[in-house]
Amino acid sequence: MRSGIGIAAALAIGFLFCTILAAHAGAQGCAMCYQNAAASGAKGQAALRHGILILLIPALAIFGCIFGRMFSKR
Repeated sequence: MRSGIGIAAALAIGFLFCTILAAHAGAQGCAMCYQNAAASGAKGQAALRHGILILLIPALAIFGCIFGRMFSKR
């Protein structure tokens, strides 16, 4: 029972940490990148959005595998 409470507390703290830092993460874009993306038109902006999602998939898969192995070895 204690480990379940500990996991829930860790997840809650992690969620709060990510929520607090999310506003600061948006400020990481450089001005030149922003200007180039804004000037690229609708097709270019759609391509950038799709590219970001495509690059997110492997990162989440790696994180999920590490997280899954970490808890399966417990």
